[in-house]
Order: sequence, then structure tokens, then C-alpha cells
Amino acid sequence: MAACVGLIGTGIGASLSPALHEAEGSHHHLGLSYTLFDTDSPAELERHLDEAERDGFAGLNITHPFKQQVIRHLDELSPNAREIGAVNTVVFTDGKRQGHNTDAYGFAESFRTQLAGAATGHVVQLGAGGAGAACGHALRGLGVERLTIVDPDHSRGAELAGRLGAEHLTKAGPALLKNADGLVNTSPIGMRHHPGIPLPAESLHRGLWVADIVYMPVETELLRAARAAGLRAVGGAAMCAYQAAAAFELFTGRTPDIARMLLHLSRLLERGHVDRDHHS
Repeated sequence: MAACVGLIGTGIGASLSPALHEAEGSHHHLGLSYTLFDTDSPAELERHLDEAERDGFAGLNITHPFKQQVIRHLDELSPNAREIGAVNTVVFTDGKRQGHNTDAYGFAESFRTQLAGAATGHVVQLGAGGAGAACGHALRGLGVERLTIVDPDHSRGAELAGRLGAEHLTKAGPALLKNADGLVNTSPIGMRHHPGIPLPAESLHRGLWVADIVYMPVETELLRAARAAGLRAVGGAAMCAYQAAAAFELFTGRTPDIARMLLHLSRLLERGHVDRDHHS
């Protein structure tokens, strides 16, 4: 049984999604092929969706910057995708395009496995895009009491904050993290095409935990600074594997071996991919 799936996004040439999905597919004897559709054009987004559906694809992953734009091209949304307002997985079934979000699940599972016991009284999240919407919902589900969303796009940040009952700021001031328990970076800052650190390293303080959902490079400048300050800090590799596993099951109907996918991703990252970047 052969299956075709793919990924639409911008700057995705270094994505490890093809290797991750195809390897898991081989374990299920699916002959799965995973195609990258690299574009920054909204018109091309629609064209790739049309062509993939016409060509019999089982579905597509969607990444930056189309997780919210893609919604207008879909027929149905899963309850969590509707609540989050962002889609990272589209399934073609019975002549319809169904939108799902596996990012929130991916972040929540990575938090539970890597940041178990971390304080969740006040968390600052950088970014209110598609990935930020998913992570913000996940943080609320994880019991975060006070959530502050920082995004320079006022309307986008305020809209997400309103839906989550969170605070919104357009920039992170020097005192913002002083009383925070955790910091989550869902912005693209730290990726190869967006190098740097999203806030001054000196604002990181003892007792703060840090999660950066960028997984390539494995260690972003933010993670380096956090670890140098002795903080508990995790990157985005586990989130990537968990969200990919959930998408794989939606595409194929097969239950993936998440431990195997986590191990495979770690090996791929060790094999010289650490100088590249991608969100999901």
C-alpha cells in the first residue's frame, strides 16, 4: 500500500519531516512518500493544495507562514483546530479537506516528558502566530495560571490573548521575566534564516525554565544563554516528533511508534543537520 503526503511552507528545504515520516511508513510497509512544497506565496498555497488533492495525496502538513492562512481553503476543522485557529495537518478524505492541529498535542507532550514538575504560575510566550496559538492553548491545558503573550503585531497578539484570557504586550520589557516561572519561544527568532536571540540574555534569571520550539539548530542562542545561566531549558525536537506522530496517524490510520520516531529524529539531528532550522 503506497501513500503520498507532503509539507507546504516557506524555507523548508532542510526539513526532516520527509525522513521522519518515510522511515515510520516503512515500518508499517506503507511505501509512504513525503514531498516538500516550498513557497512563500499564498496563491501557491492554494495551487499546491489543489494539486495534492487531485493527485491522490492522503494529506499535507502545513507550516510557517500558512497555518492560519490555510483555513480559508478547507471544508472542515477538527474541534481543536477550530479552537486554536491554526492548522498544521490537512487530511483529504471523502472529497473534503479536513484541518487538524497536532502542534498543541506535540508541545504538551514534550512539556510533560521534558519539563515535568515545572512551575506554571506565570509563563511568558514569545509569538502569536500559528505555532504560538497552538502552544498558548497547550499551556492553558497544562495549568498555566497567568499567560503573557508577546508579539509585535498588535492585532494578532491581542486577538490570541483575548481568546486565551491572557495578557498581551508588543515587546518584552526588561522587567517582564522578573516574576515569571517560564519562557516559551514560538517566534522564528533563532532559526537559521532568523538568527539571534528574542530577548536580552541578561533578562534570564535563576528559577526560570525555557522552552524553544525551534529544533534546527538543536541549540539556539536562547537555549545556549539559558543553559549558561544554569536554567532548565529544552528545544523543539520532542515537540516535532510528537506532532509528526499524531499527523502520521491522521494520514495513514496507523498507530506510530513514538519512541522509535523520537530516536530516529535524534539520530538525524546528530548526523550533521544541527546547522539547519525548521519549526515543524
